[in-house]
Amino acid sequence: MTEDLATRRGVVTRQDDGRQRLEFRRSWADPIEDVWGALTEPDRLARWIGRYDGARGPGGTGTFSMTHEEGEQTGEPMTIVECDPPRRLVVEWTQQETEDWRVDLDLWREGGRTHLSFVQVFPAGADVTDFAMGWHWYLDKFGAELGGPAPTGDWEAFVAAVGPAYGRGDG
Repeated sequence: MTEDLATRRGVVTRQDDGRQRLEFRRSWADPIEDVWGALTEPDRLARWIGRYDGARGPGGTGTFSMTHEEGEQTGEPMTIVECDPPRRLVVEWTQQETEDWRVDLDLWREGGRTHLSFVQVFPAGADVTDFAMGWHWYLDKFGAELGGPAPTGDWEAFVAAVGPAYGRGDG
């Protein structure tokens, strides 16, 4: 896994239309098929983020539950927009309190490592910081699924450790 906070941190850029593009880049020595498996295999997916119940493949619809969140775990409708194993997965899901989300995940091999690009675009003016920290948390959990170090044990400790890099907390 990419080790330092500066390279693990999400980067936000403003697009020409004002929307904000959040991108994370991570890499692992694992084969691309193993990284793809951690993104898509039900048992592995459940260990780092949640559960998807529904049709798999392009156009598949179902329900996605983020089971590592506090409180009641309610599923939200999800659609698999693109699925090109083991290189590209694009999903959209309905959110209760924000605009629907679209997440683009791209994998490639380079320099003996499998690289991941995670992209989500937000409306102009959205406060992206909390979303960025949340995805950072989950991508650290994803890295642990691939044999990397376990992330900080709880959300408060995580925010204390990485929040200052995102302008949150007093680190």
